[in-house]
Amino acid sequence: MSNEYQDLQIDPESAGRLAAQGLRMRLVDTDSPEFPAWLYAEARGFHAARPSEESLDEQVRGFAYRRTTGVWDESGADAASPVSSVSSWPTELTVPGRGSVTAWAISAVTVAPTHRRRGIARAMLEAELRTAHALGVPVAMLTVSEATIYSRYGFAPAAMAADWTINTRRARWTGPAASGRVQFVTLEQLSADGPRLLERARLDVPGEIEFSGYLWERLLGRYGDDKELGNQLRFVRYDDSAGVPQGFAIYRLVESPDDFSAHTLELRYLVTATDDAYAGLWRYVLEMDLVASVTASLRSVDEAVAWQISDFRAARKTQERDHLWTRILDLRAALEARRYGAAGRIVLEVSDPLGFAAGRVLLSTDSGGSASVIPFDEAIPDGAAALSLSINELSAIYLGGVSAVTLAGAGRITELTPGGAAAADVAFRSAVVPRLSIWF
Repeated sequence: MSNEYQDLQIDPESAGRLAAQGLRMRLVDTDSPEFPAWLYAEARGFHAARPSEESLDEQVRGFAYRRTTGVWDESGADAASPVSSVSSWPTELTVPGRGSVTAWAISAVTVAPTHRRRGIARAMLEAELRTAHALGVPVAMLTVSEATIYSRYGFAPAAMAADWTINTRRARWTGPAASGRVQFVTLEQLSADGPRLLERARLDVPGEIEFSGYLWERLLGRYGDDKELGNQLRFVRYDDSAGVPQGFAIYRLVESPDDFSAHTLELRYLVTATDDAYAGLWRYVLEMDLVASVTASLRSVDEAVAWQISDFRAARKTQERDHLWTRILDLRAALEARRYGAAGRIVLEVSDPLGFAAGRVLLSTDSGGSASVIPFDEAIPDGAAALSLSINELSAIYLGGVSAVTLAGAGRITELTPGGAAAADVAFRSAVVPRLSIWF
């Protein structure tokens, strides 16, 4: 998709609704003098410090690819500053079967506490969905700081995340011996070579997204006011026996105030394109001298390393939570983009209060996992499964990490045929647990 998404006019329905309250909703060009005020408002919305001039310059460059929107209250004392913010862009989302679907990433959603309960968040989010739908983007997605807001717009958690803590004094390595080697690389080397490896590995994990630019540089500690943290980061790469890079890790070491031999290794990012690289990098991390524990955030809820150490209880999930929320906007395009675990037919009666993806469709899958989706107003075919569900539940099971049986048991999905939810689980389940390894 070209940058037409940046030039598409502001959504007239939401803009008109806000204008009736004396509020003005408009796009902000990153080259505009208004953009620093937008960045200040976004930082304020997340209770962050006011960005420095250096950070502002970095974000002006880094956000250039995004569609940036704000809402202004020109009757306010500080009429030059927006009272809300949102940014968005299209990118690729991995779906089961090593496929991709274009998704509308929504970020930086804030509303000033002085302007709560005036329908501003609703206007912004509905505008984003209508914009994505107008552009033909099949799925919208976001990472959320609050989990109580977005279900009303059709979003649902589709990929969970876990924080892990591993006691390295109990966790003797029992996994396979890696065939290659781990070596330090410079920031410049990883900055240049890392994105290609990221993209190679992305298709293996549903829920991962294509990213580069600002999000990538932030991961390396190059953007933001806390440059001191960036200076503490260390970078290692795993090369296989043929010398081909197959993974990398970013970490820092935090000294214990009481015992120099009991550092904590904060594993800030680890990505691998092969199981061999996974074993090589995790073993490197766990066998570090002068380290008593490893912490890792935004990891899979089903991390294989827990099965590669001598003491299963040495690896603990310290937090497990929702992370990536998805929202289907186009039933056919979204459902046909992914692969399925079994051949069969499933009738889906989908409700969508916002009207983007409501309808009754027949999902037919073949033995190779491919699917076709057609509108379907006939009687349920013999042998077909059938479900009634809202767009929230369909969006939840879309990546294969949330159980239709669980949602049926919770009263969130209605089986129109006996065993319909179990049949959906067989089809929709992903062999790889969905995960997203970053915030956006």
